[in-house]
Amino acid sequence: MIKISDGDYYERMRSLIQDLTFEQARLVYKEKDIPFEKEHFIRLGIIEETGLYTNLGLLLSDQCMHTIKVAVFSDEAKTTFNSAKEFSGSVLTQLEDTYTYLMLCNQNRFQIDDLSRREYWDYPKQALREALLNAIIHRDYAYSGSIIITITKKHIEFVSIGGLVGGLTTMDIMAGISQPRNRLLADIFHRLGYVEAYGTGLRRIRELYTHMAAHEQIEVTPNTFKIVLPNQNESQPVEASAKEPIPLYSSKQFKQILEEIQRVGYVTDESAQTLLGVKKTRAYLILRQMIDASLIKKQGRGKTKRYVLKRILINR
Repeated sequence: MIKISDGDYYERMRSLIQDLTFEQARLVYKEKDIPFEKEHFIRLGIIEETGLYTNLGLLLSDQCMHTIKVAVFSDEAKTTFNSAKEFSGSVLTQLEDTYTYLMLCNQNRFQIDDLSRREYWDYPKQALREALLNAIIHRDYAYSGSIIITITKKHIEFVSIGGLVGGLTTMDIMAGISQPRNRLLADIFHRLGYVEAYGTGLRRIRELYTHMAAHEQIEVTPNTFKIVLPNQNESQPVEASAKEPIPLYSSKQFKQILEEIQRVGYVTDESAQTLLGVKKTRAYLILRQMIDASLIKKQGRGKTKRYVLKRILINR
């Protein structure tokens, strides 16, 4: 782990790499319908008044050198790998790609009672999102080490480089005090709609776990910040964590997919995105939920992959 710059204002400093491109960031801004042209770069902090790129520009660029590593272990001692992934590129793309992979690892167990379905995710989806955002926005990018996410049967850990800023304590941040290490990056994530308000992410995680058998843990050292989320399906029986039943077939998006399959015979990942008007990650999650509910099944792989009906639905 090599520190490549000093100071708490890494994002404002001039980047050592000036040959930067922003194709990935432009795609994200385009999806959000927010302008992202060079004339906006000075206001955003991506370039200096001199026209040279800042480290914030490097973080948003396709050439970003920082990465997120995710490791899935089959044992609690973390000695046996099941799988490992490393996500690179713009931090905006890293956010999308890492969240999609975490949702692949987030098992959705359910029970069917008559026409109602009860869902039990290993981890609350919003808790995964908030923990990932916290790691990306608040890590110390003056160090070249990666954000490390480890997954075992019992929990998931998010470890980012950089302790608390300016002598703040864990009690301070849980009380809602916010002192972003990377203020310009936090502003960009806020404008893109990834964060609603500063200082609410960790409190939201705590609220999500309030009525659960096992609670989140936060561990802070001078140079690291760790969030540990327990697997709720391992820490308590499914019945004890039951939420309100979700009516089966009530989703408008489910209905759109089913009607399209009945009309055409199948849907693909791309056609589902277009049909629903959603991004790739959202379309994937909807299709996965429909597979879990035994509404559809996947056929083929790669370019031949498509989704078809798993059983005949009777309209009444």
